[in-house]
Amino acid sequence: MVREGASSGTTTTSSRAPSYTTDVASENVSRRSVLKVAGFTGGLSEAALAFGPARPVQQEIAAPPREDDTRKPSIRFAVIGLDHSHINSIVDTIQRSGGELVSVYSTNPPALAAFQKRFRARVARSEDEILNDSSIQLVCSAAVPNLRGPLGVRVMRHRKDFLVDKPAITTLEQLADVRGAIQETGRIFGIMYGRLDSRATLHAGTLVKDGAIGRLVQTLQLAPHLVNPNTRPEWFWDPERYGGTLCDLGSHQADEFVYFTGSTSAEVAMSRVANVNHPDRPKFQDFGEMMLRGDAGFGYFRVDWFTPDGLGVFGDDRTFLLGTEGYIEMRKTIDIAGRPGADHVFIVDRKSARYIDCRNLPLPFGRQFVQDIVSRTRLAQDQSAALLATELVLKGQKNAQML
Repeated sequence: MVREGASSGTTTTSSRAPSYTTDVASENVSRRSVLKVAGFTGGLSEAALAFGPARPVQQEIAAPPREDDTRKPSIRFAVIGLDHSHINSIVDTIQRSGGELVSVYSTNPPALAAFQKRFRARVARSEDEILNDSSIQLVCSAAVPNLRGPLGVRVMRHRKDFLVDKPAITTLEQLADVRGAIQETGRIFGIMYGRLDSRATLHAGTLVKDGAIGRLVQTLQLAPHLVNPNTRPEWFWDPERYGGTLCDLGSHQADEFVYFTGSTSAEVAMSRVANVNHPDRPKFQDFGEMMLRGDAGFGYFRVDWFTPDGLGVFGDDRTFLLGTEGYIEMRKTIDIAGRPGADHVFIVDRKSARYIDCRNLPLPFGRQFVQDIVSRTRLAQDQSAALLATELVLKGQKNAQML
């Protein structure tokens, strides 16, 4: 059966769970009678044994909003620091949203050559050449992580906004400097968390905001990653330079915790890290976990570098949201042995179980961020929330128990 969603603008189908049969099915043997014969009832009432059939599971395709014909604002931007390939997606996002790439500066010759081949930007002779160019409104960066926060401070003090790969900041001292520079200059310190590039996560956020599962109780996140050791630079293995696994990978999860719960203050209840499988890299941390307690919900996440090569994507990244009236699961990168592609959302509430395909939804961050630069608004990212997420992982990393 196919029906048009009455209020959500989605197309839904209804399908019952598959019915499995065995050799005893022809004898009309119920689960209740099997349990009784097996001696598993243990005094349970008849009502407790009445399992009943599974309810229909609705299938939805989330429909994108109508295209906005309003003319997009435009900005001029530059890039400083090419030490992680995430810079490519950051530049793509800003270009699609009205940004003109003016110039690039990097001390990494191989990365610079690859960037030039892809984007054809003019190479600046120095960082100062970009910082002193008054026509440039935004600087983007994926420098070595421990260099990102200080670079952002310099950028903002040159009256430019900043957009940086995660982890944006690797020490609490850097965080204090960034907050001070924001207060001093009024500029934007944007952090490109993974949530901003995940249609499933953004749609789940809308569902939570609309009260689809009642009041949010807890976020639970599992975030494995593929290590690809032969492709990693030396700084990747040194926590002094990349920040540690909670600071690095965990920044995505802390951002989601703040986003979904709406917490404006939070503390780390537990944090632990380990080097389980990389004895040749004794400083590296390939496992980490944190428990969070916020003023609007609880959270737990695990991050690791144990994605097997056979998966086909960098990690089977999942988030579970527990509410007082239901729950949501996001399979953001893959639905293993299930539906193709990414951006899958599953929701169970008091009325039904639903699957929502989110792959056709837009990603508004780039357009909103460019608009923020032009209009001095804060639509794309709440600055305080972004830095709260950073503060949580920095404290978790600093105080983590080494297993």
